[in-house]
Amino acid sequence: MAEHKVICWDCGAEIADPYENTCPRCGGLLTIDIDLDPVREMRPEDLRGTRMGVWRYAPFLPVDPAHKVSIQEGGTPLYETDAVAAELGVREAYVKFEGLNPTGSFKDRGMTVGVSRAKELGATTVGCASTGNTSASLAAYASKAGMRCAVFLPSGKVAAGKLAQALFFGAKVLSIDGNFDDALALARKMSEERRIYLLNSINPYRPEGQKSVLFEIMDQLDYGVPDRIVLPVGNAANIWAVYKALTELKEVGWIDRMPMLTGIQAEGSAPVARAFARGAKDFVPEEDPETVATAIRIGNPVSGRKALHAIYDTGGYAETVTDAEILAAQRLLGRKEGVCVEPASAASIAGLGKLREMGIVDRDEKVVCICTGNGLKDPDTIIENSPSPIRCGNTVADVERILSQP
Repeated sequence: MAEHKVICWDCGAEIADPYENTCPRCGGLLTIDIDLDPVREMRPEDLRGTRMGVWRYAPFLPVDPAHKVSIQEGGTPLYETDAVAAELGVREAYVKFEGLNPTGSFKDRGMTVGVSRAKELGATTVGCASTGNTSASLAAYASKAGMRCAVFLPSGKVAAGKLAQALFFGAKVLSIDGNFDDALALARKMSEERRIYLLNSINPYRPEGQKSVLFEIMDQLDYGVPDRIVLPVGNAANIWAVYKALTELKEVGWIDRMPMLTGIQAEGSAPVARAFARGAKDFVPEEDPETVATAIRIGNPVSGRKALHAIYDTGGYAETVTDAEILAAQRLLGRKEGVCVEPASAASIAGLGKLREMGIVDRDEKVVCICTGNGLKDPDTIIENSPSPIRCGNTVADVERILSQP
């Protein structure tokens, strides 16, 4: 475990209360300042005696591994996607497929650290407001830890299918009178009264676990830094976590340069990309976000300002893609590489293609696209955008006729 302190990202105040999620002085976002002095004496190969996964990188994490709650998260594949590279016109393209985490999304990286922190504090109940991947992941890790889990939802506005995993893992799914903001406000009030340990993305420990996706990418590339890393952006904690991991690796001398961090948002839900287009350091929330990529359908991203800082500081970029471009990229990845991602994940592939056409991405770049969730998270979208089964006679000739068609 790395020695650390929690500080306000905005005013720099040190935060002593372990249940605070925003700065009591200025209301700003929190982050964690890691003491990296012990890591300066290490080299990357010193960590390779442990299986690849989040906890391989314990020297960079602010939780004692003695308290870890793990379901063997991380260790996801980095695919060299030659067919996608050729299609999109770049020298090298890789896909880091986070859909092979235990609950099917990158959220497991943050939850293993967040729930371990809850255990370290002696918490017995954890909670979040979420309709999708966050609730699924939290419920699984709470189950593993033997903790109670509460998921707060707006009344009557959530499809039960999105909550299947949370229900399956035994979370108490609470339908609250009001909208989503009301549900989150109640969850935060419960946290302030020490009745739950809140694990929405505002919690500063979650991005610490999410840093591990970058550590793994560098491990898998033998610390050869790519030119660009492309990520879908919803609540924006993931691109911030990747940036934080890069700054830490650079600080300890394991890398000597930063890749260009590039955030992609759906056109109907793009406050960060629109702020970037204006050259702004802050964003204007989107009142009615809408996109087929439900995992990034977020109009007021908690870490939006952090994301903009990460993009500007690495000379990166932010862009929007349409739902049609997202679905085309999802099909491309499936039909050229055999990788099934949810629509939000395909935004990174769609964004790479669009930026290549715009001339923002050069042909000779080495690019890593992070795909954050499994396609089976949203099977309805896949079915709706795939051809129906083909009627075929019970003869060899009819099968051959159909197979010969383009």
